[in-house]
Amino acid sequence: MKEPKKREEGEKETLIDDYGRKIRSLRLSITNRCNLNCIYCHHEGEGKREERDKDRKEISAELIIEIARIASVYFNVRRIKFSGGEPLMRDDLVDIVQGMRIFEDNISVTTNGVLLKKYAVELADAGLNRVNVSLDSLKEEKYDFITSSRNNLPRVIDGTYSAIDAGLTPVKLNMVLLRGINEDEIVGMMDFVRECNKRGGEEMAILQLIELIPSFGAEPNSMLNYKVDLQKVEAGLKSKASAIKTRRLQHRRKYFIDGVEVEVVHPIDNTEFCANCSRLRITSDGKIKPCLLRNDNLVPIDSMDETYIINKLKLAMRHRKPFYRR
Repeated sequence: MKEPKKREEGEKETLIDDYGRKIRSLRLSITNRCNLNCIYCHHEGEGKREERDKDRKEISAELIIEIARIASVYFNVRRIKFSGGEPLMRDDLVDIVQGMRIFEDNISVTTNGVLLKKYAVELADAGLNRVNVSLDSLKEEKYDFITSSRNNLPRVIDGTYSAIDAGLTPVKLNMVLLRGINEDEIVGMMDFVRECNKRGGEEMAILQLIELIPSFGAEPNSMLNYKVDLQKVEAGLKSKASAIKTRRLQHRRKYFIDGVEVEVVHPIDNTEFCANCSRLRITSDGKIKPCLLRNDNLVPIDSMDETYIINKLKLAMRHRKPFYRR
């Protein structure tokens, strides 16, 4: 294949779609395997587990690193987030982080935290910047119900502490709000954030309250009863906050309450979620996913060839849609 034109030092293209949205980060789902089975899981928009696992190959470490390198070198996309499944189930994750560290400004991982204590130091040494930890309840019975597992909550808490001790901060605690299950635990989770901050200093942990996405995982209608009214949640936070800030990206509000930062993430009801999308996703079997909530516009990557991957990334930008429609 023809080699891409060499660029002058400092000169880069940009990945920008037909609606003026520029890509600034990649989110790579590097495995569809998981050691939990959360009742709300949307599987990064890849479909139900039984549909995903049939004759499915896992993206290789070499392709992960090459996609990240090309996105960085040619398009100045220098922020990476790994997700899954559970990314720590890949025994080569440390090598993957180390292999792309030179190309990136920031590398993070979203994890359920079960294996985090084991790998926190190694990942930090390899160049990982920080972690998001999924933690929906501090009550063991509720946690077991949500995750369809047993005896993992203590491991997640220990993993969170290990991440703080290793410097993978700020640790963002992802709490998916579920009506009738954990919506009464927001105050308790804020207390846990304070405990984390005492362990490592100010702003070691941030609480993210996340809207349930009912479109994937279990049958959509079966999850609607768990959906929390985030407007009411935010009204309560606002009444207690000493300061409120709004992130430009997706118009997320941050509430600062007695030393705790609480960010509210509502991708469905927030009309600006799609309008400000600056992320391109890669599926666990090596396809570019232009939009989180669509699977009809995927762009497969079947080669390690540099020019081929460059062209596929450009093609994916033409597949991006302006907004999500139910």
